[in-house]
Parts: sequence; structure tokens; C-alpha cells
Amino acid sequence: MSRVSQAQAQENRQRVVATASRMFREQGLAVSLADLMKAAGLTHGGFYKQFGSKDDLVDEAIAHAFSEPAAHGPAAADEHAAGHEAARQAMIENYLSVWHRDHAADACPVSGFAADLGRDPDQAARAQDVYVKGVRNRAARLATGDDDGLAQLCTLVGALTLARATRGNPVSEELLEAARRALIESNVGHSESEEQQTD
Repeated sequence: MSRVSQAQAQENRQRVVATASRMFREQGLAVSLADLMKAAGLTHGGFYKQFGSKDDLVDEAIAHAFSEPAAHGPAAADEHAAGHEAARQAMIENYLSVWHRDHAADACPVSGFAADLGRDPDQAARAQDVYVKGVRNRAARLATGDDDGLAQLCTLVGALTLARATRGNPVSEELLEAARRALIESNVGHSESEEQQTD
């Protein structure tokens, strides 16, 4: 195989992984290989030249999703430029936005893969290290004081899941707003009580 063809094969593999990462988050792991390869602009027969099995692809697609800098909205990549509290509030606003609700393919992999991993213990076991690390990293971005951020992340993921399930009904936006208000207002009270203790 020539260097050009090796480079092309690597590019094709990366395209399949990126396409799978988006399609699995949007449609679930039941996406057929034929549909996936078609979406990647490649032939179905080429799949097994690149991957041993669909399970191998799923593992890579999950890892790819967690490696994306903007994994839950277009502003996520800019969060590091602000202080922690401003970044935390930006994360909440982005996560609980209508954009994030409606763009599952580009959305947070914590919510995007949770249901499928919950249904498939074998896949969950293979992906556990990457998934748990992703959960902890996102929770850390929400952490305040003694709060490790895990409960806040549960609120984000739960609200987003319910909002997607009720899309088209006004309650969908109400769920997003209720969770957003609860998370931001709860931290305001927490910050004020901390300040009073230090006075």
C-alpha cells in the first residue's frame, strides 16, 4: 500500500469515527453500518478494512466525542477564558439551551450515550473508563466550594433528557428554564453564605 493510500485510509477511518460519534449521539447505537458508512461517504464493504467490529467503532466514537472541545454547544470551547464561576454559568446556559436540546449530534456525550450504555452492560464495561472520566471532568467544571458538581451534572443531564422527550410542547422549554434557574440561583445562595462565613 502506498503512502498516499495509507494516508487516505487513515483519513477515511477518522471520518467514519467522527460520523459515528455524531450519529450515535443523535440516533443511538442501533444505527446500521450501511447508513453510517453512507453518511461518511464510503462503501459499506470498506468498514471491515478499518474496524474489527461495530463494537470497536462504538468505543472509538465515544472516546472521540469526549475529546471534542465543544462537546455541548458552540460556546463551550471559550469557557476557559473566563473565571470558574463565569465558566460554570456559561456551561449551564449552553447545556440547558434550546440549541443543545435540538442538536443531539453535536451535544454532550454524557447525555448522548447514557441511555445506550445503560441498556448494554458489555458496551458500558468497555467504554467505562472514558465515560467515567468524561462525567467527572464535566462535574468538575460545575463544582463550587464543597460541592463536587455531580448532583448539578445530574440535573443538567436529566433536564436535557426530559426536554428532548417533550420537544414540541411548551413544557420542554419550561424544564430547561426550571433547571437553569435552580442551578444558578442555588449557587448564588451558596456563594453568599460562604462570604458571610468569612466576614
